[in-house]
Amino acid sequence: MAQESQGKEGSRQGQGERGRLFGIPLGDLGLFSSLLIGAATAFAAFFAATFLGIVGIMIYNGTTHRSVDYALSYERGGLIAGILTLVVAWGFLGTQWVKRIASH
Repeated sequence: MAQESQGKEGSRQGQGERGRLFGIPLGDLGLFSSLLIGAATAFAAFFAATFLGIVGIMIYNGTTHRSVDYALSYERGGLIAGILTLVVAWGFLGTQWVKRIASH
């Protein structure tokens, strides 16, 4: 009996899910969830790029004994990476949401 119920659950799981990323079912997200996850991804990309930019400028300043402004890491690193990631994430997740709505 337990084996039968496990087999049925396994077949139901594969039918509704199109793709998963870190356990999140990408094909089953609503509009607000898609916007929120896209914004959170862009937020993380902004801070990761800014961190790497600050570390890179720090190494450059230390090795060349020049003074590069740390604001460049925000302007040319973090901001561009964040906006680019936001556009790509919202584009991908928005397309997934439209496909799900159109299929119903």
